[in-house]
Amino acid sequence: MSTKIAVLLDELVEEREFTYPYYRLKEAGFESVGIATEKRVFRSKYGMSLTPDAAIGDVTPAEFGGVIVPGGYAPDHLRRSKEILAFVAAMNRDGELVAMICHGGWVGISAGIVKGRTLTSTAAIRDDLTNAGATWVDQSVVVDANLVTSRSPADLPDFMPAVLKVLAEQK
Repeated sequence: MSTKIAVLLDELVEEREFTYPYYRLKEAGFESVGIATEKRVFRSKYGMSLTPDAAIGDVTPAEFGGVIVPGGYAPDHLRRSKEILAFVAAMNRDGELVAMICHGGWVGISAGIVKGRTLTSTAAIRDDLTNAGATWVDQSVVVDANLVTSRSPADLPDFMPAVLKVLAEQK
């Protein structure tokens, strides 16, 4: 398993859901890599400037041991990228970590990885997930094999330990 973990980024990302996992992974000894559709400055939901480490076209799924999809409005932008969707689908197909929080489930829907899975998200996309064939539950964190999901920034203290546990089990 690679120690590189992708943390996706796009316009209007919920910055706590990007920055907390990004730095927590580093703390745990992983190489977190911010990845976006292009390498430029993005504005977060609350106005923070964030620059990715790499563009999706410059990386391959084989380099990574997992991916984290933060929420905010970024997932609505990310799910329009065929490269992002292929990356997330490849991570899932290979049994690598796929972690989604808040609206991040939109990327999972568009990548075609939620059907038959049990997960959670912000309640705002519950119908989207169930219509895509997922079983939605209202819990702070849900682990379904390699898939880790949470509802909101308030769940980050439960989300990251679950992410790190899945990564430890993949070694």
